[in-house]
Amino acid sequence: MSQVDYSLLDYKRPKLTTPNGETKLLMHSCCAPCAGEIMEALAISNIDTTIFFYNPNIHPTEEYELRKEENIRFSQKLNMPFIDADYDRDNWFDRIKGQENEPERGNRCTTCFDMRFEVTAQYAQDHGFDLISSTLGISRWKDMNQINNCGIRATQSFEGISYWDFNWRKQGGSSRMLELSKREAFYQQEYCGCVYSLRDTNRWRVSRNREIVERGVKFYQQAMDSLKSD
Repeated sequence: MSQVDYSLLDYKRPKLTTPNGETKLLMHSCCAPCAGEIMEALAISNIDTTIFFYNPNIHPTEEYELRKEENIRFSQKLNMPFIDADYDRDNWFDRIKGQENEPERGNRCTTCFDMRFEVTAQYAQDHGFDLISSTLGISRWKDMNQINNCGIRATQSFEGISYWDFNWRKQGGSSRMLELSKREAFYQQEYCGCVYSLRDTNRWRVSRNREIVERGVKFYQQAMDSLKSD
């Protein structure tokens, strides 16, 4: 039996439908590389989608702005509305206080997801959306169950708002995410986003005699071109 090719070149995307016939989707986006594959799938499916960029965890400000602008660039390419939400970093640090040394995928990440999804759900209710979801779950570095549980929990306080726990990784979604990132030459961030993930990533690199993260310089197209020249 031949293996199915799920790459961008040959994959015939199925038309997606919302879980219960919801008509307006507010998609929380963490960054362009994670969002790209999902946004393209939603656009082709003609699902009325607005991108909601609310990520007060991203550190420092320059990194936040770079990730946001990359996401705006692709939103404009798809003619998909983009909401630039508040960068309320002080509130994020207040919520995280006491969890600074939690590991990745631990309680600190749960608190962070809770905050971001609560704000997403509030915006959805205030502006006529009936469904939210997030691009966070497509990354294989994340715990999908943790993310979905946070999303479902956030919407329970908002009448008429549901969370779409679609598995964006299935049928090669994560691989196409990487392909699309290379095609679009997205900025290639090398840590999750917060100051603590940057700290822990650099600690891990130093322990293995590797260079620490150099922010703002690496793009997927550059990485692909480097491989071609080897």
